[in-house]
Amino acid sequence: MAPQQPSSMEEQSGELCEPESEEGEKQGPGPPSDQAHPATYDAPDGGWGWVVLVATILVLALTLAFPSCIGIFYLDLQEEFQASNSETSWVPSIMTSVLHAGGPLCSVLVERFGCRATVMFGGVLSGFGMAVSSFSHSIVDLYITTGVITGLGFCFSFQPAVTILGHYFVRRRPFANAMSSTGTALGLSTLPFLGDYLQSTLGWRGSFLVLGAVLLNCCVCGAVMRPARPRKPRKSEVMCNGPRPAGKKGSVLGIFQGLASFLRKHMAFDLFCSNPRFRVFSLGITWMMLGFVVPLIYLVPYATAHKMDPSRAALLLSILGFVNIFVRPPVGVLFSLPWFKGRHIYFFSAALLINGLSNSICCISASFPVLLIFVLTYGLSMSLVGSLMFTVLMDTVEMSRFPSALGLLSIMESVTLLIGPPLAGILVDRTDQYTYVFVACSISVALSALFLMVSFYWLDSRDAAQKNSSPVSGSPAKPAVNLAMDCQFSSVPTDGDKTNNPSSEAEKITNV
Repeated sequence: MAPQQPSSMEEQSGELCEPESEEGEKQGPGPPSDQAHPATYDAPDGGWGWVVLVATILVLALTLAFPSCIGIFYLDLQEEFQASNSETSWVPSIMTSVLHAGGPLCSVLVERFGCRATVMFGGVLSGFGMAVSSFSHSIVDLYITTGVITGLGFCFSFQPAVTILGHYFVRRRPFANAMSSTGTALGLSTLPFLGDYLQSTLGWRGSFLVLGAVLLNCCVCGAVMRPARPRKPRKSEVMCNGPRPAGKKGSVLGIFQGLASFLRKHMAFDLFCSNPRFRVFSLGITWMMLGFVVPLIYLVPYATAHKMDPSRAALLLSILGFVNIFVRPPVGVLFSLPWFKGRHIYFFSAALLINGLSNSICCISASFPVLLIFVLTYGLSMSLVGSLMFTVLMDTVEMSRFPSALGLLSIMESVTLLIGPPLAGILVDRTDQYTYVFVACSISVALSALFLMVSFYWLDSRDAAQKNSSPVSGSPAKPAVNLAMDCQFSSVPTDGDKTNNPSSEAEKITNV
């Protein structure tokens, strides 16, 4: 695993995060450039990594938390376009799904242009999408602008930020991941207030235009994300420059080889087939996402539908964000302790189980005190889930394969993230009750937690049994000697034995 091999991880980080050539030797004063002074920033767990950590926190605040805040404009969009719950819920659903589904394309951009340029391009794209969506004339226009364009921009900003953070921190990686995940909490605590204020003063169109300008700050965050080490030429690039097979057969073979190489590099299908832990984790997270984000989307509509003031409903999301802000940093410090090494998945599963069961609290009542209890319970468990998700993934795969593993996981997540909110909207349209949505989310998330917990326990038990059945490493097993059936044995006294002790004889195997 990469946490135990910091030197190899650092060598890979330059290749994964920035493909520029050696032009940093001309760097002047100020923050170090992409390739300047490798001795200054080569070591992980500090240095310029703290600046990258702060930038990652802000990127996650502007991207991952944004779809949940669309619920503030939920009723306005329904009234504006005369849309049903299921039709309106496609807007945040498409945005969240594209945010995750764009992983392979994002990996290509990172490989070609680097983390810095990709994050900045994502900021421009997301800001453009939100600004254009303010001029939409139908709900389908919002699907394209707010959903596809803005969601793709979020993907291009979010995934490279998480990837480069993993290269800067090794020993303190759980702490760094927990701190970066506070960005989501920071967005949940501030964006609802901002959205509610903009909605009350400018309406949803003016709010979307202003929010588009706010998203451009991702460009500033991306500007400080430089690689941990300059990129080194790859052996594969040198070896693959030889003559290629000519003719139609050679071109078809080259296409298939290129496709296989692309899938392995950016979608980790080979890891999914060969690594049972990654396979179980991917399936469990995909299952989890079917109901994990739905309560955040429907919490404000649920509260306002029961005559709660919209500002108080938005306050619930902000409280959820503040809980995450105060809980995630100590959680990151706690899980950085050596005792938790190898146990992250079990605490992650337990927190996920509590998170799923907490959704049933909303079925009791839609009053502010009851929903406040839900928000506190949901926020505490969400803090542990968010702090440990990337840590568990980094424990499951090597750091060199993390971007491709994240790409495949994002593709799988996008399917359930896409269908989850619309299915919940259909449930609301047919029953006129939001409580059924929270019950369904509770069952889905809790079952996924049990699946992860039981599966990893079985895998650990199997590995422990195999390790106990193997020979002890301290005493290597003696090589077995297979003798032929027709071997003849004879006792032949050696010359030394005849001289020193004529009565002693040494037996030798002859005529094998």
